[in-house]
Amino acid sequence: MSRTAKACTIARLNDIVLGSFSLVPSSETLDHLIRYLGTWSGSDKLFTLIQYALKLIVPFLHMRARLQHRMGLRKDASSTAAVSFSSFASIIGDSKMLGRMWGLLPIVQWLSSIERNPPPTRALLTIERLQGWSMLGYYPLEHLYYLRAHDLIPATIPSLTTLLGRSTKRITLNTNVLAMWSCRFWALYVILQFAHLREDRKLLVLREKNLKKGKGLTEEDGVDLGNRWDAYWNELIANTANLPLAIHWSLEHGLYTNEIWTGALGLINGIASFRSGWKATALPSSKTSSPPPDTMATVEPTDMTDAVS
Repeated sequence: MSRTAKACTIARLNDIVLGSFSLVPSSETLDHLIRYLGTWSGSDKLFTLIQYALKLIVPFLHMRARLQHRMGLRKDASSTAAVSFSSFASIIGDSKMLGRMWGLLPIVQWLSSIERNPPPTRALLTIERLQGWSMLGYYPLEHLYYLRAHDLIPATIPSLTTLLGRSTKRITLNTNVLAMWSCRFWALYVILQFAHLREDRKLLVLREKNLKKGKGLTEEDGVDLGNRWDAYWNELIANTANLPLAIHWSLEHGLYTNEIWTGALGLINGIASFRSGWKATALPSSKTSSPPPDTMATVEPTDMTDAVS
């Protein structure tokens, strides 16, 4: 075999083996997925979906194992898969909480931005101010809970008067109390979000009426309104799922005893939140308007749903 023929054969083998990905077609969906999951919010929402899907699957795996054990189909009544899934869900929740260690920074940025560029109504401005301040209470308490739960800080810390040399009193950091109060601040945010959604609905109805009275609804206006209404209903579903979770984790003895509710509500919220983020990161086409701005939730409530899970 000549040197030229040998080089051609090697090049052909190179193209067939190493260049095999040339057979993989380009995909707008894959591009969109990479673009979405490349953001912290996108990956967080995907992990939320996985986490609560696992929480919902675990009790059914345990139930199946017990039934199979009674029927003599297995030696023990426990499910090893359920234990693994439960551990993985806990790892996801822990990593999400660690990822929120810098959560105060965007809150400060948000509170500053709404003062420079206030929302269209005074009511919305007041609601968003209160929501921002509720998050200023939520995040420090969650951070203290996380650090204490992992024994990264001592069980007691000096009080302000101790630091000033006026006393020797120390503050006890109880993880259950820290978690409960952090979720109470989150519950306040969730309740305020319903007020926010009510104002959003008023603005959408008014916008729709003004467009119909004026030049009439064009195709572009119709698509834009459709997107905004879709975002509104999606956020309403997400926030409705969040409310019982927020109340449950805000109470000392909880709202319910069956944790299947936590998995179901968390999954509903996760699906709605992932959907809204997916639509928000879609590239505009020639036939559709750009995705509507997220006027319903400047701070994503789904970031807090695993605070004490």
